[in-house]
Amino acid sequence: MGNQLFQEARRFVEMAKSANPAETDSAVAKAKNALSSAYANSTVAEQAQLQQMQQELEQMT
Repeated sequence: MGNQLFQEARRFVEMAKSANPAETDSAVAKAKNALSSAYANSTVAEQAQLQQMQQELEQMT
């Protein structure tokens, strides 16, 4: 089944990337929160992917 928090974080990041401009700030904030929640409970490999997603969000703001 995999890491549920990791899957949720990935979903929120994808939603933020496809959000319309009026919703981008809110979507990015939710995605960052999901990334933070997922990080502590992730494997090293998942943490590397989460860091990459975090960088993608930083480029959006």
